[in-house]
Amino acid sequence: MSQFSNVKPILLAALIVIGLVAETKRASAAETQVLTVAGGCFWCVEADFEKVRGVSEAVSGYTGGNVANPTYKQVTRGGTGHYEAVQIRFDPDVVGRDQLLALFFRSIDPTDAGGQFCDRGESYRTAIFTKGASEKATAQKALSEAQAALGQKIVTPILNAGQFYTAEDYHQNYYKSGERALTRFGVITRADAYKRYRDACGRDARVRQLWGSAAPFAGG
Repeated sequence: MSQFSNVKPILLAALIVIGLVAETKRASAAETQVLTVAGGCFWCVEADFEKVRGVSEAVSGYTGGNVANPTYKQVTRGGTGHYEAVQIRFDPDVVGRDQLLALFFRSIDPTDAGGQFCDRGESYRTAIFTKGASEKATAQKALSEAQAALGQKIVTPILNAGQFYTAEDYHQNYYKSGERALTRFGVITRADAYKRYRDACGRDARVRQLWGSAAPFAGG
């Protein structure tokens, strides 16, 4: 009997510790927030924001359209209404939504309503997608501040967030993929193709022209 009476408190203590660990993990997961934006080529937006401290992941996908489960070919061909978009998952204790939005505006050409850089058409337009009044107010404040800093009219819309469809696997982390593939530049790694594409498209050159030293990611 004495052996069991000694074991019970030990088991109870172990269960308490396990419960606390599980609760901590749940609390940590609950703290993660999501910012969904469209900034032209989603490879580039993903590459930029995965450099930011406090961002755990950036996921490429499609949103804003009227076709369920769209493919890359459908979206880039046009007619689905979708944007190439990125869900930025972040820890608000490390980086704020307002800070991410300030970085976002300074990483795009928010004066261009027809696409971004060499990429033209509806799928390459810029936008911010929000849920609820608080997120919308934060986005509007960031837009106003960016417009004042730029001294030009910003045409990037703030839209209600809808269904987000994750893009095909090969689009995720394209900018750092060592997998070789047939690209417009020949058979090379996707990471190399991304670098060549970004330079050829003029993204960083245009962002530097607009934002100067305030451009956080220009340079690839």
